[in-house]
Amino acid sequence: MSTQDVETLLKKIVGLCREVFGEDLTGVYLHGSLAMGCFQPEKSDIDFLVVLPKPAKREQKEKFLRELISFNDAAPEKGLEMSVVLEQNCRSFVYPTPFEVHFSVTHLDWYRSDPEDYITKMQGTDKDLAAHFMVTRERGRVLWGAPIREVFAPVPEWAYEDSILSDIADAEETAAKDPVYILLNLCRVLGWFQERKVMSKEEGGIWGISHLPREYSGMLETALKSYRTGKAYPGSGEQERKFCAFMAGRLNKCS
Repeated sequence: MSTQDVETLLKKIVGLCREVFGEDLTGVYLHGSLAMGCFQPEKSDIDFLVVLPKPAKREQKEKFLRELISFNDAAPEKGLEMSVVLEQNCRSFVYPTPFEVHFSVTHLDWYRSDPEDYITKMQGTDKDLAAHFMVTRERGRVLWGAPIREVFAPVPEWAYEDSILSDIADAEETAAKDPVYILLNLCRVLGWFQERKVMSKEEGGIWGISHLPREYSGMLETALKSYRTGKAYPGSGEQERKFCAFMAGRLNKCS
């Protein structure tokens, strides 16, 4: 997927948001790897937030999701991931953060099998949004709408930390399924606690190579290469499990 293809898709997403929500749209904001300059079509999804000044109507959700999912076919392999949130919860942060509707490829089968049920039930709160808001505020990109700092208040560090720690709670289990994700993610989480810097997965891996014991350097270099090239990681084994346990110990001392 070329840079031009990505930008074309982003323009379509913005156009859809403006068409569906009209004047009831505060902005559309990019976060994640694409915003932080380390997007890899084989390993990354396209992450964005849609901010509204008032709750979305059901018919708006229906049209928005129907069209958005048609765009997903043109997205990278990991697809689109987005949440529609209310402006009031961005300006006055709430944790866990409420959302109006959410979509990722994880839920694609549910939507396709029963869209009415999906639209009814896919709302609530999500701890992940604290991390998404933090990345948006610190490293995000406005696709359309009000400036980021006018919409997103600072995320309390305690909420951000709870969010990123929740994401790695099952690190050893995740390593067996998606070792590249968890190895790099563990590095960026520890990097936050030690540097107070919001990092991408790629930046986390680079940080880990230079700050963690040398016995893990080769493994992290392999994970970074896999992330950057899309080539398969050779597999998760004893060293990956040992690394997860080591990082859990380090993080327990920090948090």
